[in-house]
Amino acid sequence: VHVEAGGPPPPGIPPAPGSSGLDDGIDVPDTQEPPSSTVTARIEAMLGGPRTMTIVELAERAGVNVDFARTFWKAMGFPNVRDTSVIFGEYDVRALRSMAQLIEDDTIDTTTAISLLRAQSHMTDRLALWQTEALVEGVARRRHLDDVSARLVVLDKITDVVEVLQAQLDYSWRRQLAGLIARTDAEVSQSRRASTDPFHMPLQRALGFLDMVAYTRRSTELGSRALADLVQTFEYTSRDVITTHGARVVKTIGDAVLYIADDLATAAEVAVELIAALQAKENMLPVRASLVWGGVLSRNGDVFGPTVNLASRLVDVAPPGGILMDRDTADALATSPVARHYTMVPREGVELQGLGEVRPIELRRIPE
Repeated sequence: VHVEAGGPPPPGIPPAPGSSGLDDGIDVPDTQEPPSSTVTARIEAMLGGPRTMTIVELAERAGVNVDFARTFWKAMGFPNVRDTSVIFGEYDVRALRSMAQLIEDDTIDTTTAISLLRAQSHMTDRLALWQTEALVEGVARRRHLDDVSARLVVLDKITDVVEVLQAQLDYSWRRQLAGLIARTDAEVSQSRRASTDPFHMPLQRALGFLDMVAYTRRSTELGSRALADLVQTFEYTSRDVITTHGARVVKTIGDAVLYIADDLATAAEVAVELIAALQAKENMLPVRASLVWGGVLSRNGDVFGPTVNLASRLVDVAPPGGILMDRDTADALATSPVARHYTMVPREGVELQGLGEVRPIELRRIPE
């Protein structure tokens, strides 16, 4: 794959809009002054030195064409920049060159490269925000500061923890990837034959949705601190219960969480434990849940398919404190060794949007 400066972009990479860079992009200084503030100094410390290059010079130093450099930058989630804006440094050169090298070596193609860049940008953007907000909240609490003062402290001290945060990110990522490799190997070893059905959902999983009842109305009645405490308690408690019992969080959506488990028994245990744990929290809204077993498609860190849609619709009609399943899931759980721990109560049929009438089964754990 030829990606030399000034040459054509690698196959599969579309020309970046406004590749001339003269009339589009954000307004940034065309020259880089010496650090003039604490923030500038902190940014340069994190990026390994001053920013000395335009995107044209960045492409030349990395041995790629400008369109590829622009595509790389945009896939990372950043806006277009002018050809004359000096915002890049050696840190950017190494990152751009390493990705281009993977394409040249035919390790990956450009479509995969863009997908990988988008994935890491999406996750690290949220991670950086989460980490910063956690640091701000901690400083405000421990030093009894207002939000603005706490943010100033964090801006001043952020580089003191950068290396630890980076090391922990690397550790966590390696651990998560190792876990995924082990699960994938176990699953593939159990089923070697690929399905020829174009509508086949390749992964058999148990899905659970959980949400807070009357969250929209209640959120309008709470102050910002109380609302933040409510959402944080819900999310932290949910994540702790889900991961402790061997399931995984797919995503959180403010007042709701979607989790996935490799087996139905684990997902059922998570569902009842989630309800119990959240109901025990002070000032927590009532919660409800759904549980469905079936095939899913995994893409971009999310899961898709009819099973997900069914779980989402069922949680909307679940009673406060209740867990609803469809008949197939209930039948599967009934044949499981853990069935003796539960009772399953048929509910009246309900009309679910896009799915027609469904007769849910309510899952209840038998007190020990």
